Amino acid sequence: MHKVFQFTAPPPLALYIHLPWCVKKCPYCDFNSHGLKDELPEQQYVDALLTDLENELPLVWGRQIVSIFLGGGTPSLFSAEAIDRLLAGVRARLPLRGDAEITMEANPGTVEQKRFAAYRKSGINRLSIGIQSFNDEHLQALGRIHDSAQAKCAIDTAKQAGFERINLDLMYGLPNQSIEQALDDLNTVIDFAPEHISHYQLTLEPDTAFAKQPPELPDDDDRWLMQQQCQQRLAETGYKQYEVSAYARNKKHSRHNMNYWAYGDYLGIGAGAHGKITIGPEQRIERRSKLRNPLRYMAGAKTKQFIDDKHDIDANNAAFEFMLNSMRIVDGIKIETFEQHTGLDPSIIQDKINLAQAQGLLENDRDTWRTTEHGRRFLNNLTELFLPE
Repeated sequence: MHKVFQFTAPPPLALYIHLPWCVKKCPYCDFNSHGLKDELPEQQYVDALLTDLENELPLVWGRQIVSIFLGGGTPSLFSAEAIDRLLAGVRARLPLRGDAEITMEANPGTVEQKRFAAYRKSGINRLSIGIQSFNDEHLQALGRIHDSAQAKCAIDTAKQAGFERINLDLMYGLPNQSIEQALDDLNTVIDFAPEHISHYQLTLEPDTAFAKQPPELPDDDDRWLMQQQCQQRLAETGYKQYEVSAYARNKKHSRHNMNYWAYGDYLGIGAGAHGKITIGPEQRIERRSKLRNPLRYMAGAKTKQFIDDKHDIDANNAAFEFMLNSMRIVDGIKIETFEQHTGLDPSIIQDKINLAQAQGLLENDRDTWRTTEHGRRFLNNLTELFLPE
C-alpha cells in the first residue's frame, strides 16, 4: 500500500563538510580519503565547497543550521586561514543557531599548537582527535602516522588552545591486543578527562587494505570481554553511554551525531559527501551524494555540477533508516520523533515493533522505543526486522 508523508515541520538541519586528504590512508579506513601526494589545493577546494553549498541553498531556504562537522580525511591538514575562510563563507550563506556546535576532526600527527589556537579563533568549538591507541606497536599496526607521545601532546595542546569540548577516538580489538592493553589505553584516555569518548571496535571493512590482508585480531570472546570491561570502567569514571560507541560526561553529547541518529536532516558538501533533506512543501525526502574523486569534484565547480547521485526515499525505506539509526541511542527515541522526522504514522511499523519486543530486542515504554541490553548486543538482528519487505 502506498504510504504518504505528512510533515508538519522539517527536522533539525546540520551541515557536514568533507575534506578528503590524509598524509597516508590507514589500512582499516573505508572512508573517501586519499593520501596526499602533492601540495594541498586549499584555495581551489574551499572555492568548490562554497560553490557546492550555494547549489544546495534552494533546498533549505529559511532553515537554521544546528551543527557543523568537518570530517575527512584529515581536516587538520588545512591551514587555519583556509578553515577560517570556509567557515566565514558558510556563515555568509546559511543562518547558524547561536550555540551551533562546530566540530573538526584532527590527527595528532598533523597538528601543532599555533594551528589549534587559530582553529579555535575561526569558530571551531569542538575538536575530535583520532587517538585510536596509546600503544606504539598497535599504532604502527593500524598504520597511524603518530606515536603515543604525539597523541598525548595533541590533547594537551588542544586544552591549552582553549578547547573545552574535546572528543577522543579510541579503538579496541586491535591486532594482537590483550584485554589488559585495551584497558590501559582506556585508562590513559580517562586520565585526560575529555568530556566525550568514542570507543569502538576495529572492524575489517570491505575494500580496505585490512580486508585484503587481514591482521590477526583477538577472538570474539576476548573482544566481548574487552567491551564489557571497558564499558564498566567508563561507567565507574562518570562516562554515560548514550549510543553504541559514544560516552559522555555531564550530558555533553555530540549534537551533530545525535542529529544523525535521530534521523535529522543534513546537507553534505565535499568530495563523496552525502546529504539527506526533507522537502516539506513537496512532502518528500531526498538523498544526495557528491562526486567522490577530489579532482573531479573540484573540476565540477566550473560547471556547478557536483552531484553523483540523488533519489527520493520511499516511506518503507524512511522507516527502516530511522530505526537503523535511532536504535543505537541507549535511552531510546520518542515515538513522536518518529512521526516528526519521518512524516509517517507509527502504525506503519507496529507489527515489526511487536516482533522485536517478543524477541526481547526492544522495549516499548509508552512514548519511547528503547533497545534492550540484549538488543544492543544483537543490534544487526534488531535492525534486520525493519528491512523493507
